[in-house]
Amino acid sequence: MTSTAADPRTLATAEPDEGTVDALLLGRRIRSLRVARGMTLEQLGAAIDRAPSQVSTIENGKREPRLSMLRQIAVALGTTTDDLLHDEAPSERAALEIAVERAQRGPVFSALGIDPIRVSKGHSDDTLRTILALATEVERLHRERAATPEEARRANASLRATMRAKDNYFPELEAQAKKLLAAVGHTGGPVSQQLVGDMANHLGFTLHYVGDLPHSTRSVTDSRNGRIYLPTSQSASRDSRSPVVQAFASHVLGHSEPTSYADFLRQRVETNYLTAAILLPESDAVRFLTEAKNFRRISMEDLRDAFAVSYETAAHRFTNLATARLGIPVHFTKVHESGTIVKAYSNDGVKHPTDALGAVEGTTVCRKWTAFTVFAAEDRFSPWYQYTDNPNGTYWCTSRIEKAKEGDYSVTVGVPFEHVKWFRGRETANRSQSSCPDDGCCKSAPSELAEKWEHQSWPAARTPTSLLAALPTGTFPGVDQVEVYRFLEAHAPA
Repeated sequence: MTSTAADPRTLATAEPDEGTVDALLLGRRIRSLRVARGMTLEQLGAAIDRAPSQVSTIENGKREPRLSMLRQIAVALGTTTDDLLHDEAPSERAALEIAVERAQRGPVFSALGIDPIRVSKGHSDDTLRTILALATEVERLHRERAATPEEARRANASLRATMRAKDNYFPELEAQAKKLLAAVGHTGGPVSQQLVGDMANHLGFTLHYVGDLPHSTRSVTDSRNGRIYLPTSQSASRDSRSPVVQAFASHVLGHSEPTSYADFLRQRVETNYLTAAILLPESDAVRFLTEAKNFRRISMEDLRDAFAVSYETAAHRFTNLATARLGIPVHFTKVHESGTIVKAYSNDGVKHPTDALGAVEGTTVCRKWTAFTVFAAEDRFSPWYQYTDNPNGTYWCTSRIEKAKEGDYSVTVGVPFEHVKWFRGRETANRSQSSCPDDGCCKSAPSELAEKWEHQSWPAARTPTSLLAALPTGTFPGVDQVEVYRFLEAHAPA
């Protein structure tokens, strides 16, 4: 994560664990009131029948008083227990002291083996701010070191489990999309570019198309001036509405700067979901898909064309609605032409390959599944349909190839055999058998080839740079924050 100046007031009022009292904050409020009343430690101790050292321990946040003692302290100080338990530091200086104390008591600081300082009146504000800034930077470096590919895979595995538990349908995000569509007068059907612009204006943003957008970004939002900056040049294959919706989606969802890769990933998934829910409104999409199901002709291409979105967006949106609204279990994959799985989701019993951490992303798809066999199809302008027999059952899939600067990708949607009756393309004769994850399926060469060429070949691997690179760092992984700040400064209104 990028280093930012820590706000002592934010750190001082950080939420304690549920059901516990923030002893540091309570202690500072007691001390502040005692000093304001002109009382010494001895006088407050005598008033509550406790030794001054015990009062000092409470004020330093090292001991949490029982409720009965807290009432005695409140009476002695002429206040109430509610006032003592208020979640705001009594002063800016107190907030600074609390933040420093809290930082020193954290596990990262403790791991350094450095003796903490005893915060006192003798330390100037500047000294405490420097200590706090150093502690914050150590925390940042610790998080950055933890931001490994392993963390990314764990985060992906955890998020996919959440999606599966909800059948990839999130009512709260659907409600957000519905509310925003209603605010700009959408009455049904595809959402136009004009309506997307109206949504941005409704939220207080103006759109600005520029030719010097930072290279690591798709858009930049200036919350200070209510501006969204977008590139003047758009890819022919990219929906020009999506970047606009994605730009204001985080504002609608109330996202704050991510504090971890898992947080970043969750926000990205929510943003993409809300974007699809706006471009393919739930009521319209469900009506369209229900009619298609009744006529047994569900098609990703038809869904794409009806709402003027990309094939991948249509496929993603189908996974949102298929189970929750149509009663159809489903799986989805996006696979690079090398066979590497980029995205995956399933709630229909398909067993995607996983690594030791339970992550699918980065593993290799079975060469006999539709997501891979589609690359050999002669006609790349038509959907590729295929049945695949697997130990877990027979699955039917529809797949299409999409191009990107990194190469070709297959986007595949599949369902169990008993649900293929609802889909166009079910009459295909294409069929394959997969026994993955059994090594004999496609991971091992036939014995005659292995015997002939084993120890006789030495290929020079074309190693992807991403395989050896660390996970992109920064508050928004991979984004050059310095470049973004300079861009905003250059384009800010006078």
